[in-house]
Amino acid sequence: MEALGAPARMRLGQSLAAFERDAAGRGLRLVLRCGPAVATVAGVAAEVGAGAVHWTQDDSPQERAQDEALTAALAPLGIAGRAYPGGELAPHGAVLTRSGTPYSVFTPFWRALRARDPGPPVAAPLRLEGWRGPVRSERLPDWRLDSAMSRGAAVTGAFQSPGEVAARLRLAEFLDRGLQGYALGRDRPDLPATSGLFEHLAWGENSARRIRAETFATLDARPALGAAGEKFLSELGWRAFAWSTLTHRPDLADRAFRAEWDHFPWQNDGPEAEAWRRARTGEELVDAGMREMFVTGQMHNRVRMVVASYLTKHLLTDWRVGLRWFAECLTDWDPAANAFNWQWVAGSGADAAPYFRIFNPRLQADRFDPEGAYRRHWLAGKGAAAFAEAIPRAWGPPDRPCTPLVTPEAGRARALAALARFSR
Repeated sequence: MEALGAPARMRLGQSLAAFERDAAGRGLRLVLRCGPAVATVAGVAAEVGAGAVHWTQDDSPQERAQDEALTAALAPLGIAGRAYPGGELAPHGAVLTRSGTPYSVFTPFWRALRARDPGPPVAAPLRLEGWRGPVRSERLPDWRLDSAMSRGAAVTGAFQSPGEVAARLRLAEFLDRGLQGYALGRDRPDLPATSGLFEHLAWGENSARRIRAETFATLDARPALGAAGEKFLSELGWRAFAWSTLTHRPDLADRAFRAEWDHFPWQNDGPEAEAWRRARTGEELVDAGMREMFVTGQMHNRVRMVVASYLTKHLLTDWRVGLRWFAECLTDWDPAANAFNWQWVAGSGADAAPYFRIFNPRLQADRFDPEGAYRRHWLAGKGAAAFAEAIPRAWGPPDRPCTPLVTPEAGRARALAALARFSR
């Protein structure tokens, strides 16, 4: 939990509160303890006389080591430790080439994963028996998981929809009304065309397996949605590809997937990166996206690509600087997707966009926000007011005049010159 950014910790608290309410509705208590994960879980299991501890495995490097340590700690107590892949489309790292190596290109990976049947999602038990004896539990409000948000807690918190019930309703609404326009509208930040489901996936409030099953059921009933449905399912595949890559490359957040890119002449953190963080680059689409993330904890995917390209190419800043800021700000943060996508944009990752693919933020704005509605909302409308309310006071008034750090043409020339030096 300590590794989570402030918005993510707040969102975790909201998810736990929703889970606690759902458990109480079934006559169950949620036992909350704060402390080192292995010792705390093993202690509670021994306290209640558990025969086994079950959990959903997480293939991020830190969590994998923790799973192994927990299994070892439970064994002397006579308690079995059982980890499950949960609701993923396949166990992380299980989709391999015919030669038994991990895929480094998405299309064949997705073809192989698409052909696998993970089976139907497991239904919730109709009846659960909870522990009826005494057991100590801490109070969720006492954890104050939103305390690090300071004045931004109320602003960002209002944009969240935590819990399994909200996740299921969002999926049903998207499949009923949103899927039809998904393929064409998903790149438009000015339209409500994305699924909004990945936050729920990040917090375990829905599963990829359930989303897959309900999408297929929708396509069976409405075959005309086939193309849109396949495009949507491929986005689940992209997420799975990120997790597969992290499983085989646990250093993905720290080292370039393509080792030679660790020698690219990236600039370290500095004033330009700080201007990018504070949404003061002078490029409207970039600044609008950075404001959206700071206020809502999320950012439209097309805009994410543009702001990442701007940082790594126009500003020549190390992708790890951007990765850390996204990890600090996102409420839908996912360790695999965050690292994988930053490397993809920077040109150093698996199946990456070539470095010379440099997004022109102004052309991207003209194409995907043609009426300027998204930019107006975050730079001058209600979104701008929310940003002013959420940011630290030390940042100063956000409506001060802002000169562009670099023009798109100069930024492109700068990036290509760096690539030429690197390629010699």
